[in-house]
Amino acid sequence: MTGKDGIYATEQRVKDFSFDANVVEVFPDMIQRSVPGYATIVSTMGKLAGQFAQSNSKLYDLGCSLGAVTLSMRRNIAKENCQIIAVDNSQAMVERCKMHLGGFKSDVPVDVQLGDITDLTINDASVVAMNFTLQFIPQDQRLAVLTNIYNGLKPGGVILLSEKIIGESDQQDNLLIDLHHDFKRHNGYSELEISQKRTAIENVMRPDSLSTHLARLNEIGFTQTQVWYQCFNFCSMVAIK
Repeated sequence: MTGKDGIYATEQRVKDFSFDANVVEVFPDMIQRSVPGYATIVSTMGKLAGQFAQSNSKLYDLGCSLGAVTLSMRRNIAKENCQIIAVDNSQAMVERCKMHLGGFKSDVPVDVQLGDITDLTINDASVVAMNFTLQFIPQDQRLAVLTNIYNGLKPGGVILLSEKIIGESDQQDNLLIDLHHDFKRHNGYSELEISQKRTAIENVMRPDSLSTHLARLNEIGFTQTQVWYQCFNFCSMVAIK
């Protein structure tokens, strides 16, 4: 069982955000109330994984957290001899992810690993999912991480990338931020919670603009990139090798 997110409900000395045991306990509520369209994003990533999965290949969920995308992918895979590798650098997340996955039977094996995706070797992959993960990687390492993924993809393989983005100008960015904060207010977050969460996350999450993402994927060599979802400053893309 998980609870309601009240981590920033009381005034406190705000520390940098981390995916620790406290966050794990409220993560489903936190992300549903903070990310517009999260359920649609997860379900669609699973459908895309089912569409692009190749027989005798691996599918990766990088930054798997509690395994929502892994479960969605596993439900949609019809190809034979596929394996999902789910990786996260939070011990608390990995432990809870294993518990969640253990409650669902499937013919598709899943290997949940504790690890740093900047050091991970990708190979024989038909699908790599990164659901709001790249934004937590230092910006000067993102090109290398995505290049490593590209090199580990089979021809016709895809990366499924969801990210919080910044606007292309200060005015556009402020508009997106205002819309997002209004979304959070509508979902019951107080002004104090919104302010303290923003302070906690500003040093650990550095979003890029959509144009930066698209240019980077093109530079690496992805032949086709499509934005299939955007609501406010949250965006999902698929890039095909």
